[in-house]
Amino acid sequence: MSGLRWSAGLLTMVGLLLGLSWQARAQDGFTLSPVATGLEHPWEVTWGPDDHLWVTERTAFRVTRVNPSDGATQVAVTIPGVFQSVAQDGLLGLALHPRLLEGPGEAFAYVAFTYEDVTDVRLKIRRYAYDADSGLLDDPVDIITGLPAHDDHLGGRMVIGPDEKLYLSIGDQGGNWLHNFCNPNLAQVLPTAAEVQAGDWASYEGTILRLDLDGSIPGDNPTIDGVRSHILSYGHRNPQGLAFGDDGRLYASEHGPSTDDELNLVQAAGNYGWPDVAGYQDDQMYVYANWSASTSAPCNSLSFSQSAVPASVPQTAETSWSHPDFRPPLQTLFTVPSDYDFDAQGRATIAPSSLALYTADRGGIPGWGDSLLVPGLIKGRMYRQPLSADGTTADGEPIELFRTTNRYRDLALHPDGRTIYVATDSSGRTTGADDSMTQSLEHPGAIIQFTYEGDR
Repeated sequence: MSGLRWSAGLLTMVGLLLGLSWQARAQDGFTLSPVATGLEHPWEVTWGPDDHLWVTERTAFRVTRVNPSDGATQVAVTIPGVFQSVAQDGLLGLALHPRLLEGPGEAFAYVAFTYEDVTDVRLKIRRYAYDADSGLLDDPVDIITGLPAHDDHLGGRMVIGPDEKLYLSIGDQGGNWLHNFCNPNLAQVLPTAAEVQAGDWASYEGTILRLDLDGSIPGDNPTIDGVRSHILSYGHRNPQGLAFGDDGRLYASEHGPSTDDELNLVQAAGNYGWPDVAGYQDDQMYVYANWSASTSAPCNSLSFSQSAVPASVPQTAETSWSHPDFRPPLQTLFTVPSDYDFDAQGRATIAPSSLALYTADRGGIPGWGDSLLVPGLIKGRMYRQPLSADGTTADGEPIELFRTTNRYRDLALHPDGRTIYVATDSSGRTTGADDSMTQSLEHPGAIIQFTYEGDR
């Protein structure tokens, strides 16, 4: 979608951003009800083969199983050694082996969490064995350690693909942004062969990784800039949503810089442009200001601002950058023209926190087949992005759903295709039904469900 085309539809998108009625947001036929409450920053919610919801609680360091029929909870494990000090670190992603209940050799759950490594904070993936009789996780094995972690833009979403490889998103660690604005953004920096050989994963910032289930580098991973590593794709800002289609296509959602949240079709060796490009390469609103490269004044003497960039900070337009492997997004949420007034009209971002691919057709929600579902943190709503029949392009514009005063952190789909489970943050800012910013949340630290009660 070009910048010109999006500008033509700007009034539609401003209407979505500033608020419409419940009926206008296509929520007819749904009921909302809490499933479980009192959770401590639930971060991941996954439908398990045991017909339970598996939840990671980011600040309680535990994996909790929730019975969706009555809300009963059971702690499967409390994980020692998790480090948590800010609003983004702690116990994060969870992935269940596709044959979790089919035998002891495959009864595994994988978790990603931050930990202290001497004087630094890092991210690791740990595997646990599941005992179906007791409902507990035990026998921990660290399969990879030393992954990048920081106090912003951690990523941390994890899935197992149809190829039975483990996929993990890692953000750009907040470089060149807010309180980290003097830290160089390294999302375009790739590891050397020597670093990979030494097990040094420091150059994995701003990436989506593909790992064997034992943490090793798959032999069919792409060779990028002459080096094969765990990296599947790079040039990402803060990808927090990963979702696979049955055909093996991998989709990702990614936070943008107050504009241009992205929905991406992830391709091996793909470069997704950050920090040189945000969203489409259209010179709309975003210019790369490289604060760490400030010339006449040292960066640490400056004050960060998106709108007032000092002359000493180099700035480059999106179209001045080129790369043969650049992959533009399927869609943005939202691209706005350069004269968009953030003060008057609000941020053109939903802060996408996760992603799911909705494929149910017969017996599911009419008209929803082949859609991406994208929950948001600071807009208190979800979006549905229809896809083309082959899943490779967006089909029209995003459709707003489920406006409440909550921060939607993750979602899971019931196999019946008619129930959507959503994990909500325990605290934080969001915009409510009247689009005003608030920290008074409707369902803090909960799993809520939206159930479609309409015709099949």
